[in-house]
Amino acid sequence: MEEGDVEMAAADGGSGVELDDMKKRLKDMEDEATALREMQSKVEQEMGAVQDPAAAAANQANREEVDSRSIFVGNVDYSCTPEEVQQHFQSCGTVNRVTIRTNKYGQPKGYAYVEFLEAEAVEQAILLNETELHGRQLKVSAKRTNVPGMKQFRPRRANPHTGYRSRTPYMPAPIFYSPYGYGKVPRFRMPMRYNPYF
Repeated sequence: MEEGDVEMAAADGGSGVELDDMKKRLKDMEDEATALREMQSKVEQEMGAVQDPAAAAANQANREEVDSRSIFVGNVDYSCTPEEVQQHFQSCGTVNRVTIRTNKYGQPKGYAYVEFLEAEAVEQAILLNETELHGRQLKVSAKRTNVPGMKQFRPRRANPHTGYRSRTPYMPAPIFYSPYGYGKVPRFRMPMRYNPYF
């Protein structure tokens, strides 16, 4: 018997208990996995990830209807609150919701969306373009509906400050060594004496 081998007869008595423990743990893990799969499918159904095309079309139509009653407000002051934006557009119609977009740190990005209850209020709100709020001129336009998968492709432009970087890998020019040495240039002189071999 070599030193790497294990005595199977000696380990046989305890292996039955270990095998039962392993089977029990495996069954627990399988039960846990099925429970997780059920929870995942339930969450996906709630979030709308698994939707039929009819529901997706209805959702898109609902979004377009909400966007037809909404406006985009640009150049909003960073200290502006949603209540102040709502008061500014209150004369146009009944404001349903004001959304001021923020970055991942919670600071405002400088633009907002205002949703009205009536679609006619959008034309009235566009008339308030270039009015002032907190000393800044607002840019008001109708909100456009984003169509999924219709992102325009913009090719990458070369930045003049960083130099042009192409997508091809860098290939340095081959190094040419002068046969005469660094900085040496051959000089051609006429021979001083007569040489019959030249």
